[in-house]
Amino acid sequence: MGRVHTHNHGKAHSTRPTTLRVPSWISQSPKDVEELIVKYGKDGLTASQIGIKLRDQHSIPLARPIIKKAVSEVMAQNNLTPELPEDLNNILRKALGLQKHLKSNKSDSRNVRSLELVEAKIHRLSTYYKKIGRIPKNWKYKSVVAQLE
Repeated sequence: MGRVHTHNHGKAHSTRPTTLRVPSWISQSPKDVEELIVKYGKDGLTASQIGIKLRDQHSIPLARPIIKKAVSEVMAQNNLTPELPEDLNNILRKALGLQKHLKSNKSDSRNVRSLELVEAKIHRLSTYYKKIGRIPKNWKYKSVVAQLE
């Protein structure tokens, strides 16, 4: 997938498994994998962090072929979803870091522009999540509020 505000085409990423069949080396049952997801969700990990942990520590390349559900679906069934979606939260964190940087480096015009682009992404994502009902309709991003959080 291409990036919105750059000329890059987003080639730097890990490749997903080509087949959606359950690999032969996996010894865990679907119930065990779901229990692992719930355990890591209760520890406060996000869905992507859980996927990385399953891949690196338990040799599970993808959870979906095994349990027939996504990691986020399992977390939603067990009421472990965060109040803000993970991607929106990450972009908010990035905007907060840029705002802190710009407080001490007022003449950094390149990062002023990147903050504008990040805030545009925040507004686009928030309208999408409001439309599908993932965040409240009255949720609004304010750069002053983000500095206080």
